[in-house]
Amino acid sequence: QVQLVESGGDLVQPGGSLRLSCAASRLSFSRYNMGWYRQAPGKQRELVALITSGGTTNYANSVKGRFTISRDNAKMTVYLQMDSLKPEDTAVYYCNAQGVIAAALLIYWGQGTQVTVSS
Repeated sequence: QVQLVESGGDLVQPGGSLRLSCAASRLSFSRYNMGWYRQAPGKQRELVALITSGGTTNYANSVKGRFTISRDNAKMTVYLQMDSLKPEDTAVYYCNAQGVIAAALLIYWGQGTQVTVSS
């Protein structure tokens, strides 16, 4: 069974930094596009950052210049470095894997990790 396990969420002051990690198991990690999504209370889940299997990255406008997504295929892990955090970054952050394997679109989610930005 495929697993995506997030870690690194915490309470941090505005202007601070956090690094989220998502460790994958039981999937062909290098073939998947990996993303970080977030969901704040009362809001829809939104894409924060995406890194394709080829290493191309894309970011939500709200985090451009502050967040950096990266991946280590050997460790089957995707990271989200979050700098200059703002209170509006407070949310549950979810790891996502999407890939087309044998002509089928496969999508997996992690359980989420809480990020709270507050003084």
